Amino acid sequence: MLKKQPHRITRSDVAREAGTSVAVVSYVINNGPRPVAQATKKRVLDAIKKIGYRPNGIARALASGTTQTYGLVVPDISNPFISSMAHALQREAFSRGQVLLLGDAGDSRQRELELINNLLHRQVDGLLYTSVDRHPYIELIQASGTPFVMLDRVDPALKINTIRVDERAAAFQATQHLIEHGYRDIAIICGPLDMLNTQDRVNGWRDALQQADLAIHNEWIFSTSYTRPGGYLAAQQMLKGPLPQALFATNELQAFGCLRAMAEHHLSAPQDLALVCFNGTIESEYNVPSLTTVRQPVDAMAKIAIDMLKNGDGTPTIREFDFSLQIGESCGCCSSKKINFLI
Repeated sequence: MLKKQPHRITRSDVAREAGTSVAVVSYVINNGPRPVAQATKKRVLDAIKKIGYRPNGIARALASGTTQTYGLVVPDISNPFISSMAHALQREAFSRGQVLLLGDAGDSRQRELELINNLLHRQVDGLLYTSVDRHPYIELIQASGTPFVMLDRVDPALKINTIRVDERAAAFQATQHLIEHGYRDIAIICGPLDMLNTQDRVNGWRDALQQADLAIHNEWIFSTSYTRPGGYLAAQQMLKGPLPQALFATNELQAFGCLRAMAEHHLSAPQDLALVCFNGTIESEYNVPSLTTVRQPVDAMAKIAIDMLKNGDGTPTIREFDFSLQIGESCGCCSSKKINFLI
């Protein structure tokens, strides 16, 4: 025997309980377009509470032309930097009355495409987007008419809303910091060489070495995935040859993997190999040794990104943010320190 479905409470039920019309119930729920006397409004609100009515979000979206949702598409949510950015975006969106729908591409171009199509079909009010390899599906999103903001550098000629830091300049500063310590033999663990962000970070490393008249050893460019296992395997490969004095890892996860490989060879940072990395998070500060790392202002970036979606007038805007170099123990700047916990 089929179980009888419970009766779905409607605005008609609310109107009946409050002794008013369905139109008046709608005016109360939507705060307009016509005013409702305070006593009548109270009766409607009391009826809603008593019978447990919940407005139909889909119907409201159709009527208002907004779903009160944004979509976020990222390459890999397991990356601590990406998850910290997603968290900041979710918090900022929620503070503006929006829900953020997350799409994790898992470093797959095909899955990225499917996620974008899915979110567009859901008629999200806007998209926040970081492409797997910086070759985003711009035309697809533009054809939908959906506002969107890229969370990474893209070709300025595309004339789209973008927030970014100058990754080449950031990589330059991180490498220059090692040079200022007196290190001359500096290697790099980077991402896949066909990725544009890898190219930016490698070029920043090259720029710093060239400015200091230091040799660039191509055999000390270790390309791998932006993951802990990638950093671990690249470091194992590096440790088979002559050991450099210092290393620039182009993301935090690679640095963690590198430290694991070093430990297996009874090596440590900075005593045997100084280390700095890119896109650090709070994890860098709590690591042993704490990592010297380039940090991006994710909270400020999230605020501006949501502003672009919420208040944009259609004019393409590029906002570039300052990065900072968070000094830790891994480069040799300071000895082990106690972290002050805020409780």
